[in-house]
Parts: sequence; structure tokens; C-alpha cells
Amino acid sequence: MERQAWQEKVHEIIYEADTPAGKLFDLALIASIIISVIAIMLDSIPSINASHGDLLYKVEWAFTVTFTIEYILRIISIKRSRSYIFSFLGIIDLLSILPTYLGLFVTGQGHYLAIVRLFRVLRIFRILKLAQYLKEASILISALHASKRKIFVFFCTVIVLVTILGSIMYIVESSSNPVFKSIPHSIYWAIVTITTVGYGDMAPITGLGRFIAAIVMLLGYAIIAVPSGIITSELTQAVKNQFNNTTSCPSCAHHSHENDAIHCKVCGEKL
Repeated sequence: MERQAWQEKVHEIIYEADTPAGKLFDLALIASIIISVIAIMLDSIPSINASHGDLLYKVEWAFTVTFTIEYILRIISIKRSRSYIFSFLGIIDLLSILPTYLGLFVTGQGHYLAIVRLFRVLRIFRILKLAQYLKEASILISALHASKRKIFVFFCTVIVLVTILGSIMYIVESSSNPVFKSIPHSIYWAIVTITTVGYGDMAPITGLGRFIAAIVMLLGYAIIAVPSGIITSELTQAVKNQFNNTTSCPSCAHHSHENDAIHCKVCGEKL
């Protein structure tokens, strides 16, 4: 279905960073995001909340309504709305407004989760046409995407490893050390140790337990190099596919295209 003239105009303003109106809109949007995040942080301070809580509550709702309208306009101004809705930025846009609405039905501090809208300032790389940063960000994302299977296998291997090590530590320590009171608790210790965090809330007291702990610590340092090597390898390959075009597809809103691209590489729409 063909878009109406007003939809094309809205798309140009909201999605395009090359036009004066589009750039002004995006800069205003980023300023609004930063101000709203500052309001959320101030509201979490008890003294400020006690004296200006009502004002900050109204400010938060004003920004939430504004971002909601913007979210709806983003959906209706492109042909393939699903492409935007399920994209990274589309999900972030939705998550940035949901906490405030959920606060109407759920009591507690959940509305502070709206601070995730700070992720939306990532648009600044496209808005200000910082080509070198946009290019590097695109390369990094491409490398992470290409290495996702290897990282998944590595993650599963680590899960199996900490489960086995935690179980062994439980067998060794549980009889004389009340801290290792179950296998899940021991697995927690193995995770903390193998990731080199070392909170110190759980520690072995037997000689064999300390020996195993030393092995786990050394193993943790060795494991750190694995994901680094995977991503570095993919980064080397991703450098060959650099792009810095900020033109947004009118159909799916994808905007990472090669400079000489005529059609969208995702949906095939003419740019």
C-alpha cells in the first residue's frame, strides 16, 4: 500500500538525518531523552523526591506521552512497520515508555527502569554524521553478529564447566565448610571465581578445596582470552565491509547502507 504524502513527510523528519528538519527533530529528541533521564535520577534522591516529587512525576509523564506519540509515528510512517518494531532501536524505544505505564498497575520502583531510554542517544552517531564512529560501530556490530554461534558454544561450555567445578567443590567442602551448603551455592562460587570477580563471600578451607580454587582461578584467566580471540578474528573480516551511509529505507527504516547503494539491502526498497 502506497504511503500518503504526510507519511512520507513524517518519515523524512523522523528517520532522515540529512535534512534540516530531520536533524533538528533528532537533536530535540536526544535533548528530551537526556532531560528525562536526569529527571528520573533526581526523583530517586529522597530529599528531592520529597520536595519536588509531584513536579518530577508530571515531567516524566509529559516525556512518556511525547515518546509514545513519536513511537506511533515511527510505526505508521514506514511501509514495513515490523522491521522497526522488532529492530534493536525499536525495542529500546518501546522499553523506554513501558515502565511508566506499568507503574500505574504495579507498585514499587519499576518506573525507574525507564532510564533504559538513555540507549536511544545512540542515534547521535547517525544524527551528527560522525562517519568514523558510525563506521566503527557498524563493524563491531557486524563482528558480534558473525561470532554469535561461536560465542554461544563458548558460553555453553563455560556453563558446563562451572556446573562440574561447583559440584566437585561441593563434594570436597560441604562436610567441613557450611558456606558450600548446596550444589547451586557451589556453582555460584565457581561462576564468581572463574570470571575473576572474587567477591570473597565464599572461600574453601580445606587443602584440596584451595587447590581446586587455584586451578579455577588460573582457568578463569585463560578463558578470558577465548571470546576476545573470537571477536578479534571476526573484526578482521568485518573491516572489509565498511559503510557509513545514513540514508534510511522508507520501507523498513534500515539505515546502514553502502555509499553507492540504490536499493535497501534488507528489503530491496529503492532508497
